[in-house]
Amino acid sequence: MSARERLVLALDVDDFSSAENLVGLLKDYVGVFKVGSQLFTSEGTKIIDMITKAKARVFLDLKFHDIPNTVKGAAESATKLGVYMFNVHASGGYEMMKAAADAAIETSIKLGIKKPLILGVTVLTSINQEILEKEVGVNKAVKEHVVHLAKLAKSAGLDGVVASPHEIKDIRDACGKNFIILTPGIRPAGEEINDQKRIMTPKQALEQGADFIVIGRPIRNAENPVEAAKNIIKEMERK
Repeated sequence: MSARERLVLALDVDDFSSAENLVGLLKDYVGVFKVGSQLFTSEGTKIIDMITKAKARVFLDLKFHDIPNTVKGAAESATKLGVYMFNVHASGGYEMMKAAADAAIETSIKLGIKKPLILGVTVLTSINQEILEKEVGVNKAVKEHVVHLAKLAKSAGLDGVVASPHEIKDIRDACGKNFIILTPGIRPAGEEINDQKRIMTPKQALEQGADFIVIGRPIRNAENPVEAAKNIIKEMERK
């Protein structure tokens, strides 16, 4: 994959017009557009249609987390929308993840379309060791818990995981070279880290072995988003 194809832009805006402007501006510089809870709740499936019509790829970032039958239905719906990838919370367990994987396969075969990639969300990049232990109640090192969830996701038939760049090497060792790793918590050198706790630069994340990197504010909020995206791609390509 080229650097552009690996770059995922977080469309964390709350209205159709803002999203459409960003897609029109950046579709030649970004490989995938991530549609999260804020935008999808506000605008619904027409956002997916708009991005698809622009001949761009969609990452539906709704982090499904419910009983297996409910997640199965959500996976069927996501597959019917024709998204490139979507995610589920790995902490929902093996049966829930398997239900999503099976539903996506069955639906894509039935419709004669390409199956979307399904990624398991491990530990959010806003969670550090203290939060994991004191608030989430998991008495393991972050890295250990992430690898545990990644192995569970792989065994359930998922294509990969969403994880901080700091866990990439350990996930790769545990799950193999063909297991997809998408990493948020990416900030170009010199940018503010905002609410992210476990971060890296784009170049560092790719060196660690990330397949996709997610960037939002450093492109969206830039004075010139196209130049910001171009500079990030240059950084990604730098040896």
